[in-house]
Amino acid sequence: MINPAGTHRSLSPNIAVLGYVSMLHRAIFSNDNGLLPVFLVRVLGLSIVTVGLIEGMAEATNSLIKIVSGAISDRIGRRKPLVVLGYLLSSLVKTVFPLAESASSVVTARVMDRLGKGIRDAPRDAFVADITASDRRGTGFGLRLALAFLGFVTGPLIAMALMRLSGDDFRLVFWAALIPAYFALGLLLIKVREVPGDGSGFALQPWNVLALPPPFWWAILVASLLSLARFSPAFLVLKTHEIGVEASFVPTMLVAMYLVYSVTAYPFGMLSDYRSRRLQLGIGAFVLVCADVVLAFADTVLWTALGAGLWGLHLGVTQGLLGATVADIASERLRGTAYGIYDVSIGVTALAASTGAGTLWMLGGSVMAFATGAIIAAAAGLLSLFHPLNRTSCNGKSPPAPRSMP
Repeated sequence: MINPAGTHRSLSPNIAVLGYVSMLHRAIFSNDNGLLPVFLVRVLGLSIVTVGLIEGMAEATNSLIKIVSGAISDRIGRRKPLVVLGYLLSSLVKTVFPLAESASSVVTARVMDRLGKGIRDAPRDAFVADITASDRRGTGFGLRLALAFLGFVTGPLIAMALMRLSGDDFRLVFWAALIPAYFALGLLLIKVREVPGDGSGFALQPWNVLALPPPFWWAILVASLLSLARFSPAFLVLKTHEIGVEASFVPTMLVAMYLVYSVTAYPFGMLSDYRSRRLQLGIGAFVLVCADVVLAFADTVLWTALGAGLWGLHLGVTQGLLGATVADIASERLRGTAYGIYDVSIGVTALAASTGAGTLWMLGGSVMAFATGAIIAAAAGLLSLFHPLNRTSCNGKSPPAPRSMP
């Protein structure tokens, strides 16, 4: 379909560009995610229930479209057109936020924004896999994630600075967010190169998923359990608030978590190309167990910060590895579909995890919620150790033996 641009010694420059594009959009999303709910309540006068409904509709749209967009990219043998369409749609609808005067316009914009994300995510990940040599996929996914999640570090800091300088002018901050959005779109259009495929992929039929091998579904199960054990970062915010941190400083815990994630994603993605992925995934699950245990009993800022850092470390250890594993297991003709299924599985379990964590929090406080997460993470770690998640090729041949670290 798409000729790999990298070798075992180098990565395609497309990967770094995709990372920068993701970084710019994640910075904007963190602005929206942090300011939009407050804007809806304070400026437009909506209720908390309405805000929750808007977010629910947006995320549902995001999840449902991913399998479709991934399958379409498989069918046409192209990834970039769908990636561009997704980012273009998200950029265009962000113009609505500073102009919004009613709930209906915000609902439409928010849903379309998440629709854009749903369109681009699976084809983008399949594109990274397509242009990266099989023995460098962990490195490739790790680099993109490291750059992408740096946006979650810089975004809130920039938003807080702009809000302070502008006297809490929400609309001005939303206008400012359009600059990186369109700059990212320009980078994508000009700098990312794709070799067109022959469009000879599978027809868009639901039963094509049956062609995905059993190891793929096992990887989905482990990844879903880890997502179930993590639940939403919103609970990290709640934990920070619970120990008495001032509201204006609560987001700093999220910044700490994403900073650790960004710093560790690239080296651990690289490590997964040299060492056992099964062992590394088990270590990542153990780190999540430690994070959840620390957060369950944390009663000071330092202990909560440690838990947040461990949560970010877990993400750095596991997420690039899982992205590379999906690429190794799924055949090239079904790679976009595979990433769509992977993304939807993570989204659905994250929603279930947040709902369950909220219920557990009400019944037994943060101790019960995070302790349950630790138990689930331990189960995911055990599952990963009893099934081979090392590099495998889609044609059934054994992959080369892992190289020694230089």
